[in-house]
Amino acid sequence: MILGKVTGTVVTTIGHADYKNRRLLVVQPLLLPDEEPSGDFIALDSTQAGIGDTVLVNREGNGARQVLGNPDACVISVIVGIVDSLSIPSFD
Repeated sequence: MILGKVTGTVVTTIGHADYKNRRLLVVQPLLLPDEEPSGDFIALDSTQAGIGDTVLVNREGNGARQVLGNPDACVISVIVGIVDSLSIPSFD
């Protein structure tokens, strides 16, 4: 699981059957100051998240397929929650 910020949507003319009635969103991972950026990725939305939302993403294929209830789904990343607030304690 990772935390990320939704930065955009993906529009397709033809949709895969496993993605039926779900949106594809562009997610930017949230990192601590000392972490290396890994780049944005696309995730299937199961929460009605929108641009600007902080989200919890399952980025593991088997877990993503379990969320969708389809063991044969062609998916790696699924948004599983919208984060209301986030607090990072200081360890100074």
